[in-house]
Amino acid sequence: MLKLEGKKVIIRDWKLEDADDYIYWRQPGQFWQKFDGPYYPRMSKDEVVQLVKKLCLKIKTHQLEAPRKDLAIADRETDKLLGRVSWYWESEETNWLSAGIAIFNPEYWGNGRGFEAFGLWTDYLFKAMPEIVRVDLRTWSGNFGMMRLAEKLGYVKEACFRKARIVNGEYFDSIGYGILREEWGELHLEGFQKTLFK
Repeated sequence: MLKLEGKKVIIRDWKLEDADDYIYWRQPGQFWQKFDGPYYPRMSKDEVVQLVKKLCLKIKTHQLEAPRKDLAIADRETDKLLGRVSWYWESEETNWLSAGIAIFNPEYWGNGRGFEAFGLWTDYLFKAMPEIVRVDLRTWSGNFGMMRLAEKLGYVKEACFRKARIVNGEYFDSIGYGILREEWGELHLEGFQKTLFK
């Protein structure tokens, strides 16, 4: 099982025991979804259930992808599911990807858990995919927490597409951050985990 530890959280492979919590948090209408790409359509409850069934089948048959496409974020002490980290290709032809994070329960926002989880995830992506030279993070100008997180981790604001997103009838900018492999390496000579525990 893949498991990377921070001080407050771990990012790890999904477990069958996560299924009920994951279905609950991924259902439409959760507060975290107001900030996580609120301009995209949401899965229905039935679609969420089908997604989790497929995930459980992958777990049971030991068919999780390598490198992982997403991992669970869990509390380090209780192993309770807190959220997820993920990535997708911007351009597979040029090894260009974007990574994301969602911590589902707002009670766990603003206390360093996202910083740890996304730092561990960035580190994992660079180590697991030697061909990539950068990791991106995409967000929108109404998601102040995500912009702070990117900057705190050393990501550089590289793009601002003005009035490109509509949320609740209001226009917002689409924001792009990125960090290069060499920049990440300079910030974390021995890896993010070692930096975290210094």
